[in-house]
Amino acid sequence: MRIALFDYGAGNLHSLGKALEGAGAAVTVTADWSEALCLEALVLPGVGAFGAAARALPDDRTRLREALADGLPCLGICLGMQLFFESSEEADGDDGIGLVPGTVELLDAPIVPQMGWNDVETGDDPIFEGIDELIGYYANSFVCVPDDASDEIAWSEYDGRRFAASIRRANTWGMQFHPEKSSSKGRRIVANFVTLARELAR
Repeated sequence: MRIALFDYGAGNLHSLGKALEGAGAAVTVTADWSEALCLEALVLPGVGAFGAAARALPDDRTRLREALADGLPCLGICLGMQLFFESSEEADGDDGIGLVPGTVELLDAPIVPQMGWNDVETGDDPIFEGIDELIGYYANSFVCVPDDASDEIAWSEYDGRRFAASIRRANTWGMQFHPEKSSSKGRRIVANFVTLARELAR
């Protein structure tokens, strides 16, 4: 299973790459979108600023957006999930991929960023196969707000606000928390993604 781990100049590539390799994937770290879109699946890592990451996207997002809409398996983590959306309050004027209609908003809470462990309520999706009572590791100041709530497949609550912990559209999954840092259950999510991507590639 050949997976592109995209390097847009931010993100914890090492631990995420190790988690993917541990699940049986052959990982190519690349900053070349042509190379990334030629492989069997794509992972967008977390950590970093929306504006800088958005500027590392192709100038014309069409090919990337259409590849995801047409079913290229993709996993976006934290910032990677936020890039699936149209725009973010963090970076006015810098557009995301636009796969998921909606915006990214600043967490309305006395203390931001949200740092540490938080319960994750999971919905019925194969990315959560074999996982119960999930606790995710978060490091985020912003949350995703899809226009269509049916894109949401998991939820957490922080300072009284319930928000999307995970989204899915086509074969694209986003996790606002960091599964690669979320103990064995988080690494199971990464392994489930590799399994799903392998099945979809057949």
